[in-house]
Amino acid sequence: MKIFLDTANLDEIRAGMELGLVDGVTTNPSLVAKEHCGFKQRVIEICELVQGPVSAEVTAVDTEGMLNQAREISGWSKHVVVKIPLIPEGLRAIRQLDREGIETNCTLCFSLNQAFLAVKAGATYVSPFIGRLDDIGHDGMELIAEMREVWDRYGFKTQILAASLRHPVHVRQALLFGADIATMPYKTFELMVKHPLTDKGLKAFLDDWEKVKGIV
Repeated sequence: MKIFLDTANLDEIRAGMELGLVDGVTTNPSLVAKEHCGFKQRVIEICELVQGPVSAEVTAVDTEGMLNQAREISGWSKHVVVKIPLIPEGLRAIRQLDREGIETNCTLCFSLNQAFLAVKAGATYVSPFIGRLDDIGHDGMELIAEMREVWDRYGFKTQILAASLRHPVHVRQALLFGADIATMPYKTFELMVKHPLTDKGLKAFLDDWEKVKGIV
């Protein structure tokens, strides 16, 4: 499973890239607004850092507007993947963009039926929002499990990009249920490496080393 960071913060992206563990980035206008910078320039900067897939979202809600924005955004870098909302106008846009060879990430997916339509439209990625499903009393990971079963049955090529992952347990579940990619905030990425027994074990080793390092 690939790891994407869901952020527009360059320091977070650099830290992830320096570890050699981050494969891509997802972002949107809201994340960019938190950084108080221009959308186009920040997307280009992220692409230069990552040298891998970077999802950047359209803001239009009509098909023609989405197409115009998608063509512009995709021209900013060869690494750009255009995020399109899972609405009828978005599905029409995805179908046309697929014909034009522009990669898309169909976002705001909350059901297996929606995910299937994204596949039919030709999306490169589809992003089920796990945490938001949990918020309304649904088991978000059940959707990942359903998608994986159907994807394997029919050989769908659209990649399952588990989104709205809020803590390491979500990442673990995404792994178990077979997501192709997990996108997460940097804080969640940081927490993945932490375990109290690791800290305790390391302290014990270092304490013992202090006792024996001077003995010949």
